[in-house]
Amino acid sequence: MLLGFDYDDYMTLIKPILSLLFVIFCAAAHAQVSTIAVAANMKDAFLAIEKEFKAENKANFRVVYGSSGNITAQILNGAPFSLFISADESYPLELVKRKMTVDEGKVYAIGKIALLSKKSSGITLGSSKADLIKALKQANKIAIAKPELAPYGKAAVDYLKAEGLWDLAKDKLVYGDNISIATMYVASGAADIGFTALSLALSPGIAKETQHLVLNSALHEPIQQRMVLMKNAPHDAVALYRFMQSPKAQGILRSFGYALPQ
Repeated sequence: MLLGFDYDDYMTLIKPILSLLFVIFCAAAHAQVSTIAVAANMKDAFLAIEKEFKAENKANFRVVYGSSGNITAQILNGAPFSLFISADESYPLELVKRKMTVDEGKVYAIGKIALLSKKSSGITLGSSKADLIKALKQANKIAIAKPELAPYGKAAVDYLKAEGLWDLAKDKLVYGDNISIATMYVASGAADIGFTALSLALSPGIAKETQHLVLNSALHEPIQQRMVLMKNAPHDAVALYRFMQSPKAQGILRSFGYALPQ
């Protein structure tokens, strides 16, 4: 003890305060970490965009991938996402309608669907309708993303119906919760052929094992991919949202087979 000061007594008093301050500090730091929700078709393209963004910005955020329908359901149930990078327009616009976003957001890319087959399957993909019929007949299982959750799955159904091939394919369909899962069914051999996003078909890991055919986009609704900022989004999410509209990000999107909005 020195001049009435007892170190042990002091530490006994101060430890609970320090512990409380530590918890508050950690909670505040945690609260500032953005969570970015990204449609599964964007995974490879977004990884490249994220790398470029972080090379220019000191940013801290988590990324969650999934079907646009599932992500929207999570947001409606209170998931604390800061930025939603969707595979279509309808899901983000539903959040706009419910006044959960800063504004209507931006269409950042226009997607394309492709038919995919494993190279070792022996199924050749040709562009004529006769070639498509032959491929569908040869396949025992055809992978597709759930159309009620994934815009690329809906586009595939629309395409099959517009080409008059729905009855030939419908009983062979196996469904993935998102387009990445449907794509992996083909790449792993669990399905003989499947419908995917062109961006995923072009990714190195998938392209090594598969071949693909870009399908006629006039036979389904345009896949206009919209992103929206949620209200009270932290600075990092706002900065990423702006970067997604930059020439550098747009160049990456083009390299993954996306068209850009006019």
